[in-house]
Formats: sequence, C-alpha cells, structure tokens
Amino acid sequence: MRLSHPPIHADHNFRKAVNRPSLLGGLAAVLLAVLLAVSVAACGDNPDKAHPDAGDRVVARVEKHEIWASDVRREAVAQGLIGDAEPLDVTSELFRRVLDEVIDQTLLAREAERRGLANSAAAQRRLEAVRQRILGDMLVESAVDKAVSDEAVQRLYAEQQRRAKRSEEVRLRLILSQSRAEADAVLALLGQGASFEAVAAQRSVDQASRALGGDLGYATPDLLPPVYAAAITEKPAGSVIGPVEASGRWAILRVEDRRAETPPTLEQARPVIVRYLTYEGVRQLLEQLRGKANIEFEIDPPRSAPQTPPPASTAVAAAPSPVASSSAASTKSPTGSA
Repeated sequence: MRLSHPPIHADHNFRKAVNRPSLLGGLAAVLLAVLLAVSVAACGDNPDKAHPDAGDRVVARVEKHEIWASDVRREAVAQGLIGDAEPLDVTSELFRRVLDEVIDQTLLAREAERRGLANSAAAQRRLEAVRQRILGDMLVESAVDKAVSDEAVQRLYAEQQRRAKRSEEVRLRLILSQSRAEADAVLALLGQGASFEAVAAQRSVDQASRALGGDLGYATPDLLPPVYAAAITEKPAGSVIGPVEASGRWAILRVEDRRAETPPTLEQARPVIVRYLTYEGVRQLLEQLRGKANIEFEIDPPRSAPQTPPPASTAVAAAPSPVASSSAASTKSPTGSA
C-alpha cells in the first residue's frame, strides 16, 4: 500500500474547515451565513429537543432559536480560528466574539425568512447544495472513524516496518568554494592541520551549513547530490574527499559518521498514516458509490484530460510508503549544498 499526497480533503477528522472571513468581512460570507442559518433555523425552535452532541449546552437564544456551544465552536473552526480538535472555552473572549457573529447570522436568517427569500428557486438550490455537503461530510466522517482507528494505525505501521528496506545514513561536513583554486587552498589548509569546522565557518560559501562548521547532519545517500553520494561511497568515517565539482562550485567533504537508518517512531509516522488511511477510506467509499450509481455527463470532457482516468490501484501502487514518507520528511536534507 502506497500513497503520495492525499487530496485536500484528507485529514485526521477528514475536512479541514475553510478559512473564510468573518461575518462582516464581505457580502459573500454574509450570504453564505444566511443560507446556512436558514437551513438549520428550524432545528432549534423546539427548546425541549436534546442536542445530539454529548456535553453540549445552550449558550444563547434568539427568540425561540437555541444557539449551542457546538454551533459557536463549529463557526470558529470554519473561520480557521481554532483547529478541528482544539477546544473553545465558553468563557473566552474568542468564544463571545464568535457567538456574536452566530447571533448575527441567526438574525439575518430570520429576516431573510420574513422577507420570503428562502422560498426563491435560487435559495432552494443553494440550500440543497449546503444540505448535500453536510450530509456527505457526515457520511465521510462516519466511514473515516471506522477506517482510522488506533488499531489500524498500528497495524499499518507494523506492516510498513516489516517491508521497509533499511539503508545507511551518513553524516557529512562540507566546505563549499566558488572555484577550484579556492577549494585547493582549503584542502591545503586542512593538510596543514587546520580544523575542518573552523575553515568551514570562515571560507564556505554554503550559508546553510557554515555557521554549523559545515555540518550537514545525517542523510541517506539518495538525499545527497549524486556527485557527493558517489564521492563518499565506501569512504570510512574521518575521510576527507574532494575537491568535488557540483553545479559549478567545488566541495570538500568529510565523513563524520555512518549508521543504519533510523526508522520513524509510531508517533512520528502517525500523522502520515492517518492521512493515508483517511484517503483510502474515502477512496474506497467513493469507488463503491460510483460503481453503483448511474452517472451521465451532459458536457464533453476537457480536451487536455484523458478520456478515462488511470485505475486507482495503479496510482496507489506507484506512490511512496506512508511510513517512508514520514522518515524522509524528518531527515535533515542538505538543500544548500547542491
């Protein structure tokens, strides 16, 4: 099982909320608020009806319409003010500010209903679109909750650990020069006993590593510039190599250490695995639904796009391992050395 980058919808709780402006930030946001509020206004008209979210509470009422703490938190998430899993204290200033916005949304929705705007064909189409999005999200969240369990995360992590091929990591130091003559001068200084770290700090033109005495950290050979990887092949720790030309500049390298690649821990790999499992759960669900549905297109496909998409199994097989991707992302890459 391999996957490159999950689509923008994939995440631990599936959908990251849209980072949209506040209620007064623009007419589009106000109109969307009206449509959303009209679509759910009737749900809070019965004060005796229990809210489905455990531990929730009513924080305000606009006439008979109840506003719950979860409504305010959901609005804060939608505005990007807090994360999906982040709590929102009802006594905080942020909560009160967002609550005021939700109250404004409710007032606008009530006025829109009074003026008969909710009965127009345009409003009905947009309300139906909002309804479908909410129901789709709820279905996806339900499917994701089943697919992304701690047990599933651990199982995939263990499977990837069994399949992973461990390579060697090399820790290098670098002194980069603009010309061969400068590199030869550096090599002469090192031959006279000068400290590699001191010369790197004084003479290297690689800004990313010179302050660290030329230290590039640990990296697997595939993350190094190919000429560096070839030059250090089978060179033991302590070896000084160069000058080596790379992209018109000249490098002196020293092998500091060699060690077996350290695999990512379960906690390091968890975010990548969760995104992968989320995407897989959604992909399989959509694959099943599309297989059952009768879908007819009334427009021609884009000219630049292929007539039929490649099989999903091919895309998944060609992508890197989720655990391997986590390991590569956590490895220090000598980006400034090429």
